[in-house]
Parts: sequence; structure tokens; C-alpha cells
Amino acid sequence: MTRANAAARGFARAGATTRTRARANAPRERIAAARTNARGRGGTTTTARAIVDREDEDAKSAMEGLEISAMRREGRKKGKGKGKKASANDEDEDGFERWKWRRVMLKVSGEALAGEDGFGISPDVVKSIASEVAQAAMSGIEVAVVVGGGNFFRGAEKEGNGLDRASADYMGMLATVMNSLNLQAAIESKGVPTRVMSALEIKEVAEPYIRRRAIRHLEKGRVVIFGAGTGNPFFTTDTGAALRAAEINAQCVLKATKVDGVFDSDPKKNANAKLYKTLTYETVRRLGLGVMDQTAITLCEENDIPVVVFNIAHDGNIVNALRGCSVGTCVGSSDKCSDTCEE
Repeated sequence: MTRANAAARGFARAGATTRTRARANAPRERIAAARTNARGRGGTTTTARAIVDREDEDAKSAMEGLEISAMRREGRKKGKGKGKKASANDEDEDGFERWKWRRVMLKVSGEALAGEDGFGISPDVVKSIASEVAQAAMSGIEVAVVVGGGNFFRGAEKEGNGLDRASADYMGMLATVMNSLNLQAAIESKGVPTRVMSALEIKEVAEPYIRRRAIRHLEKGRVVIFGAGTGNPFFTTDTGAALRAAEINAQCVLKATKVDGVFDSDPKKNANAKLYKTLTYETVRRLGLGVMDQTAITLCEENDIPVVVFNIAHDGNIVNALRGCSVGTCVGSSDKCSDTCEE
């Protein structure tokens, strides 16, 4: 980059920052005028307060954008010189850390959140996931998350005993919202703004799912956690993850589990079980491999979204998967599953 270009880029950034700060400061004159106008139109105090609240929300959003930009610059600078093999969409001009994927869907099973206990939420597991998600977000990766609810309730296993399948599935959806709120708090404790969007309306704790709003959150650097699956019974959270990934145009689904990937047989029963490094969608269906349910796999295949299955218990696996390192099993086309990780 020439000095002239560098200087121009610096002035552009400075100008953008100044304009954003001006919006963030939300001049008192505008707020006072809003009150006056509301009264002049016969509006109530509530009307004036609503206008002021909207101004405050705009200011908060603008300041949040500045903080995210600063965190991303800091995160990229820390990664300077540590990057792996570049991909086509890398920003290597400033030596920023290189990643294979720019917008991803992370699917975390409820079972994985439970850790060794097998039930509830393991604080250590949540902290580990939050740290890696925050690291990726600060480096400019747009991260969406879908969390399962099997650590609290699994609808498909609770059918019977007077409980119909639909009711059981709705209870499972509520379990995913509980997990989503926990993960949100953990990620935000790392300094990364996070939004929970629920397919079931629970406006006191989560935003309703709106596709365009979700994409806008991602573009602004916020992590988005999708709760309550698809909002419909008889669909798994894997299908919910595949559906949301297609809707937000995610480049990859990262499926975090308690196993190292996809095997040709149960590794707990067969010590010689073979770990697949790559698989095609057709092979997964033909062999009946338990990567995801058939609906989820079909959605990923039709939208050319690769699925990477890996063990969440190994520290660094989320970041390594984002860099294109071979972790676990990749299901998809050969070009999407190529190892672009330079050791």
C-alpha cells in the first residue's frame, strides 16, 4: 500500500469515526425538539418518552458499533503473523489473521454443554465455547449459534406417559432457550455483544426471529444465538441449524459434539472404528451415518453448505475449524472440505 493510499484510508476511517460519534452523542437539542413536537401535536408524555427512548437506542447502537470496530481491529492486530494459509476472501493487506470462513453457523449439542456430568450446564464448557466464539467475533468472523436442549429435555425420548410428541418437543424448545441465555451471558462477559432470537415469542428475554434483523446483527459484529429450534414440533435442532444457516447465507455449519467426528461404527463399542476425514452427502445418506438427521443433511446439500463435525472438548477446535484446519469430519464437496490450514 502506498503512503498516499494509507493516508487516504486513515482520513476515511477518522471521518467515519467522527460521524459515528456525532450520531452516538444524540444532541440534547434533538431530544428537546422531539418533546416539543410531541406536545405540539397533542401527544402525551408517553409519546415524547418513546421518541427519546428511540434516540437513546440509536445512540447506544452507534456506540456499540464503535466498540465492536475497535475490538475487531485489536483482535486482528493480535493475530498478525499467526495466520494460516490464506483463502480467497482474506484481508491480508494489513497482515490480519486469516480465516477460511467469514459467516458460520455453530451448532452446539445440549449434551456437549453438559460436559462430563451428562445433565445441566457445565460452566467450564460454556466458558471455553464463549472464549473461542468471542475470539472469532473480535477477528471479524460473523458467528451464529444454535444450541440443543438435550442436557435438560429431549422431546423425542419423553413421548408417552401421557405426554404427546408435540408437547414434548415444545418443552425441548424451551430448554434450548435456557441454554441460549446462558451462552449469551458467557459471550457478553468476554466483551462481545450477543443477541438471542427465539422462534417462539418470549419477548421478555429474547428477540423474535426476523431473518433480516438477524443478518443485520451479524453484519454489525454481534453474535446471534437462535433459540427454540424452528419453532415447530417434530423438527430437530440440527434441522433448525441447517435451516437458519441457509437463511442467513452461512458458509459452513460447525457441529460441536462430544465425539471426534464421524466413524464407521460406534467408537465406544469398537476400538478399531475408523474416523472419516471427509464424506459426501450421498455417502452419509447411503451408509446411514449419524451426522445429522436426513432433513438437515438435505438442506445443507441443496444449499451447498459443508458440515464440520468435531469434538468441542478439545480446546481450540472451533478456531481451528474456522481457519480451515482438518478437525473431525467434513461433509460436503471436495473444494469446500479442502484443508487450508498451514501448520
